Amino acid sequence: MEYYAQLLLNGIIAGSIYALFAVGLTMVYGVFRFINFAHGELIAWGAYIAFFFTRSPFSLPIYLAALPALAIAAVIGLAQDRFVYRKLRHGNRITLLIASIGLSYFLRNGIRLIWGSDLQTYGLAPVRGFFFAGLSITPTQIAMTAAAIFFLGILYFILTRTLLGKCLRAVADNMTLAQVMGISIEKVSVTVWLLAAVFSAVGGILLAVDTNLEPLMGLTNLVKAFAAVLLGGAGNVWGALLGGLFIGIAENIGVAFISPGYKDFISFALIVLMLLFRPRGIFGIIGGFR
Repeated sequence: MEYYAQLLLNGIIAGSIYALFAVGLTMVYGVFRFINFAHGELIAWGAYIAFFFTRSPFSLPIYLAALPALAIAAVIGLAQDRFVYRKLRHGNRITLLIASIGLSYFLRNGIRLIWGSDLQTYGLAPVRGFFFAGLSITPTQIAMTAAAIFFLGILYFILTRTLLGKCLRAVADNMTLAQVMGISIEKVSVTVWLLAAVFSAVGGILLAVDTNLEPLMGLTNLVKAFAAVLLGGAGNVWGALLGGLFIGIAENIGVAFISPGYKDFISFALIVLMLLFRPRGIFGIIGGFR
């Protein structure tokens, strides 16, 4: 039983990171009704920019390197909307889809051009884990989970306790009616892209702290974010959060029955099953996020 409990704990830790990826993706869908395929590259760019600031001449510790990385990732997210999506938003949805795929390739190969295709690490010193009730957890994993909970808590506060959050939810429900009521779509758009970019970058940095960096990390985790969004219902922020946790747990429990090399297969399988049997997701809603 301890073995399965350890897998469950690892799944919750991984799922909290996947939730960060998924909520940003579903927020963009909830407001603008399109899936941003370049969302995964915000994950990778956040991790690689933090890596850049941990190296000479900056040589910052990772918790400080994360600050300029989040700021630059936010700029990249805003630039995606300002220079690509905004010009295409009122046209054919297929055009937006193709543009996001093209932007994804552009950003991914930008990483290869700057940092190469080899695996990179932050070079953090290994630390001894804590043991309790037969389970093991490292200080790094504790910090990762705490950071994920902190940022998800910020999102909860924004959406439920601020006027800005009410505006976001109103636009997600009905953009035209929100405009008639005087809500600034421009401010909402900036906020959505800022949150999506920052949450993706935070998740990318946390994931790279525990594993490593490679140019395809954005694409790999985009699939998991898709699975979480479909599971929770496209446009449902809290559903995406629960979907991310479920994906993390399912992946880690799955390695008890299949080879770890097929771990990513679980996300693909869940996507296919959801599209076949419940395309609106378990928590699917009409309108945007709640």
